[in-house]
Amino acid sequence: MGVFSCSAEITSTIPAANAFEAIVNANNLISEVLLPVLKSAEVVQDITSGEGNRNCTVKHKVEALDNENFTYCYSITAVDTLGITLEKITYEVKITASPEGGSVCKNASKYFAQNDADITEERIMSVKKKAIELFQAIEAYLVANPHD
Repeated sequence: MGVFSCSAEITSTIPAANAFEAIVNANNLISEVLLPVLKSAEVVQDITSGEGNRNCTVKHKVEALDNENFTYCYSITAVDTLGITLEKITYEVKITASPEGGSVCKNASKYFAQNDADITEERIMSVKKKAIELFQAIEAYLVANPHD
């Protein structure tokens, strides 16, 4: 099994507590915020999204949640994405307050490929780009709706 790791850091004008709450409760924003980015979604127990003609269903599992320190770790399992089969993807999110009153979101991701599947940096960067788009969509929604 191959493992590929990457990280990202995103600064935001949104206060840390608000950014953390929005990320942890992103399912509540699917219809208004994330659907344009995901193309389609259905929240039951799984999240289903489509990329072009290819659909994939994922199962989301919370590994750790610390509301006081704004840390959130979750895994996505049963993944068929990036053109390869992954055992799971694990995300660790840590949000801190920035001196300007906004926040800094640090995200570390680990991709666990099944068997000897090749995980290229190019493929991971496309997923990383999508994650940044999702964060930016949440941020834009919070800026436009500060009392939600």
